[in-house]
Amino acid sequence: MKLYFHPASTTSRIILLFVSEEGIPFEPEVVDILSGAHLSGSFPSINPKRLVPALDDDGFIVTESAAILRYLAAKTGSAAYPTDLKERARVDEMIDYLNSDFYRDWGYNMIYPQLFPHHKRESDAAHEGTVRWGQDRVRNGLAYLDSVLAKQRYLAGDKLTIADYFGAGVFSAGELIRVDLAQFPNLQRWYESMRSLPSWPKVSEALEGFKGMLKDMSFVSIP
Repeated sequence: MKLYFHPASTTSRIILLFVSEEGIPFEPEVVDILSGAHLSGSFPSINPKRLVPALDDDGFIVTESAAILRYLAAKTGSAAYPTDLKERARVDEMIDYLNSDFYRDWGYNMIYPQLFPHHKRESDAAHEGTVRWGQDRVRNGLAYLDSVLAKQRYLAGDKLTIADYFGAGVFSAGELIRVDLAQFPNLQRWYESMRSLPSWPKVSEALEGFKGMLKDMSFVSIP
């Protein structure tokens, strides 16, 4: 299997953490999104959406990080994706919440507009309004996740699942703007447990480098 990714990509690191922890063999193919390699050359034939990650399993192409996670977990029989229908539904429910609801405001309304010029809104007023909207929505999401984790060890129950790998990757982006989770102690406890996984330091090397580049910048975070 060949995995197309970039180590600084949030969605790529979700997959990298999972395959590293599970010991799933793959052929790495770095797509340099910083130089625009995802927009030209051969990559658009792999993923016409021109986004990483993408998985090529002997000619069968899977895109979207959540779909790749599910595919790899099911293919390898990973315990991180339970076969019990109700347990699996809880995992899918949490992944879908994180991906389609929380990440929209966390990433695209609060974090990325402050980091990347192509995510900045057209006017200062629109930009500030977007970030403020993101803050409000994110606070609600953090409170919800904290309440979930007050009752169980992991996001989808008391066992580590692919929902936790997905969530940990999403939450790692918050480190770039120095989000402090102290006011959400259950969520903070869970995130620190994910950061303590053996593969985390290696997978997060690019994230740490990016954080170093941003150390002198100030950001709007969670009030």
